[in-house]
Amino acid sequence: MSDKYIDLISSGAGKNIAKRLGLPQPARLRRYLPGAPVIDGPVLVTGPASDAGDAVRTTLLDWRLDVRRHAAPGEKLGAIVVDFTSVAHPADLTETSITVGGALRDLKSGGRIVVLTRPSCAGDDAPVAAARQGVDGWLRSLAHEMRGGSTANGIAISGDVPASAPSVSGALRFLLSGRSAFVDGQFIHVTSNAGSLPEDWELPLAGRVAVVTGAARGIGAEVARVLARDGASLVVVDVPAAGEALSKVANTVGGTALQLDITSEDAGQRIIDHAVARHGGIDIVVHNAGITRDRLLANMAEDRFASVVAVNVAAPLTINEALLASDKFTNAPRIVGLASTSGIAGNRGQTNYATSKAGVIGMVRATAPRMESVGGTANAVAPGFIDTEMTARMPFATREVARRLNSLQQAGLPVDVAETIAFLSSPQAGGVRGDVIRVCGQNLVGA
Repeated sequence: MSDKYIDLISSGAGKNIAKRLGLPQPARLRRYLPGAPVIDGPVLVTGPASDAGDAVRTTLLDWRLDVRRHAAPGEKLGAIVVDFTSVAHPADLTETSITVGGALRDLKSGGRIVVLTRPSCAGDDAPVAAARQGVDGWLRSLAHEMRGGSTANGIAISGDVPASAPSVSGALRFLLSGRSAFVDGQFIHVTSNAGSLPEDWELPLAGRVAVVTGAARGIGAEVARVLARDGASLVVVDVPAAGEALSKVANTVGGTALQLDITSEDAGQRIIDHAVARHGGIDIVVHNAGITRDRLLANMAEDRFASVVAVNVAAPLTINEALLASDKFTNAPRIVGLASTSGIAGNRGQTNYATSKAGVIGMVRATAPRMESVGGTANAVAPGFIDTEMTARMPFATREVARRLNSLQQAGLPVDVAETIAFLSSPQAGGVRGDVIRVCGQNLVGA
């Protein structure tokens, strides 16, 4: 559904009225279009000298981007990449911070800031740990200050993983591009040198077979479309009652439909058998299927609580066990679970839903190490307020308030969730394991 408020304030008169009244002024977000440049405009790479900064400059030049070490006064920038990987004391952050601050006014609408950092850990000296943790607060605060649909995100590179690692490049390209339009104030954690760069960045999933549950409509249908756009062969799954809508999605993406109750004990094996028989294998599973049965806990019936847990997290757990036991799911496989900001921060009237979505986060963290031996990963995406058929049924005032409570002052779209899932499903995300990426525009809830 369209955001009529953005339509209103995009006009000259509406924009002036919103400005005079101090109302939110959300901008139209820059979203990915096949064939479009990664970023429109020069990219400033700044920060204390380090091998990581040199590696990133080489990567950006390989993508034929216009890379600058110093910003020319008044020249509009497409992005700023900030290298904080070598900081050893909080004082090391000052000079670069002032440089970035001075360049912010020259950042184009829809621009990007991407910070490279090393996460603090227990073995760090206190000044090093303080500096690295300081980057966390620096980035999250800066994201709140961005304007014009621009975003600020980070890549936290663990231990001795080089900045030339495939997943650093993959995360950098994702965060610079329009694929990350509704990801803001986030860190993607690269924990290993695993993964590989695609032969074709426009078709990173070519030759891969993906399964998407709950694909008959909404976010699931959009996930199927984006994965197919990126080259994957699709198996779309939903309950028999949604069979007609599911067939339409399958026809749209050129895939096959599997009508299935995912809570059945043999659901995992049936998915594997179908994917192998119809497509020759199975490489990616997206656990998108989910339900809500909202009610205050004091009024919650046992069946309402149990059914949400059964569909949202118990079924994915059972399916994963079948996948992990199968010799058909061993070619650098990917599992992506749908969590929620409700599972991170909680939400009134959603104890059952928040329990299940927090459970998804626990599931991927525990599953990821079990997949390392075959080059696999398990991660989760946690959407915030997304415009869907479900949120369209909310009372107008409640929906409008929910839409504006994030740094981008608007709701996300199903495609924003789908783009992040596509990134985590890709070969270039092989070094991202057990992570949770929020697609919420830096929502105040769960931020």
